[in-house]
Amino acid sequence: AGAAEIRHTSEYSVSLGILPVARMSFASAFDDNSYTINGRFSSAGIVDVIAKTSAETTVKGSVRRDRLQANSYSLVYRTKKKTQTYDVQYRNGNVVSTTVKPEPKARPKSWIPISDGDLRSVLDPLSGMIFPADAKVCPNKLPIYDGESRLDLVLTAKGTEKFSTSGFKGDAIVCSIRYVPKSGYRKGRTDIEYLKTVSMEVWFAKADGANVYAPVYAYIPTRMGPLYVKATKYGG
Repeated sequence: AGAAEIRHTSEYSVSLGILPVARMSFASAFDDNSYTINGRFSSAGIVDVIAKTSAETTVKGSVRRDRLQANSYSLVYRTKKKTQTYDVQYRNGNVVSTTVKPEPKARPKSWIPISDGDLRSVLDPLSGMIFPADAKVCPNKLPIYDGESRLDLVLTAKGTEKFSTSGFKGDAIVCSIRYVPKSGYRKGRTDIEYLKTVSMEVWFAKADGANVYAPVYAYIPTRMGPLYVKATKYGG
């Protein structure tokens, strides 16, 4: 029974203010010491008409006492004009290889390159936001590498809030999040400079079957208005 696979599914709506802009879904499988997460993203509403976008991502790794540690992370990102693929391999939390197709164009002089040190003791952007039940849900810092950029997410506990959706009703742990870019980006980009100045918020709820905490709600300020991500289904 201890080795039986446990499955967890979740679905999310994404809105810019009151306007729906995207949908996301994740199917996760856990056993005693490993996990797999498959995620899908698709634009919705007016965004789907103007700039149709979709993405699929897969993460496989090991369940440790205080975190999920990826062994592999892949992302396929599609727009009307192009498809971009990222594949990252990890070993004991260190990045051992990154493949990007098509290969990036020549970087501008303002590009901040990633150093070897930036690729040590890092998490992928998906399972980095999921915590084993016995872990600290709002850790001081999450070092994230997504195949192109290296950043830190600095989390601060803000208490709890009531949350309910299909499959879940109860308390959610609230964390404020600050975005700190490290490398792998163009210095002076207006969107990055803006994100550095704002405070985001993410709520985490316990998925009892999988025995982990995962996001059920997020608030992200943007230059165009507040972006909301809300779980419409959580569990099962």
